Amino acid sequence: MIKIDNLKKQFGETTACDIPSFTINDGDILGLVGNNGAGKTTLFRMILDLLKADEGSVEYVFASDEEPSGTVSINPATSEAWKEHVGAYIDEGFLIDFLTPEEYFAFLGKVSGIPQNEIDERLKTFERFANGEIFDQKKLIRNLSAGNKMKVGIISALIRKPQTVILDEPFNFLDPTSQLVLKHLLTDYQKETGATILISSHNLQHTVDISTRIALLEHGSIIRDLSNSEGSATAELQEYFGAE
Repeated sequence: MIKIDNLKKQFGETTACDIPSFTINDGDILGLVGNNGAGKTTLFRMILDLLKADEGSVEYVFASDEEPSGTVSINPATSEAWKEHVGAYIDEGFLIDFLTPEEYFAFLGKVSGIPQNEIDERLKTFERFANGEIFDQKKLIRNLSAGNKMKVGIISALIRKPQTVILDEPFNFLDPTSQLVLKHLLTDYQKETGATILISSHNLQHTVDISTRIALLEHGSIIRDLSNSEGSATAELQEYFGAE
């Protein structure tokens, strides 16, 4: 669970985020949608403590066998303990581009305490998504296409099997087949792990297809919080974005 309280961020005269209160529940697949400048990436960066808020806070609440309450609350601004529970990919800055994909995944496994044989086994889950373009190519990440860099980033966010996954524009640069495979990959991951998944996307249809809940942002504020059972949010979103 992620709790947002009075979260604000201003860039000059521009309000990038103004969210009085918002809770992302365990098991949600939350799609953030909005036009350019709506504040989607800014919100993700504050949730990941990559950008300091002017006011307010973000709090992670994770299941814990060690606490009497059964949960542990973590403020990312004051503790780094949340990082072991969260996988994210925002942009190429998350990658170590002078490594090959295999070296990068091995590095992630090493810093996370996951044995190499376990990393190798987990990578098999992503073979269809990689589509013969990521593994065993003997290419550095910096020499991959934009779409294949995106694939490496998405795999890196999922490979540790985190409780919370945050992906900014994950359908960007992917060919149509990879976009469809990614939709199944994310929904299957959520079913298998019960994870909470946050995605932002300009691809409205893909977002509606996989999200259980939609947050519509405008000028940094969440103006609508829509349940999306079997695509029920489609009509309201089409009306907002001006579809005939």
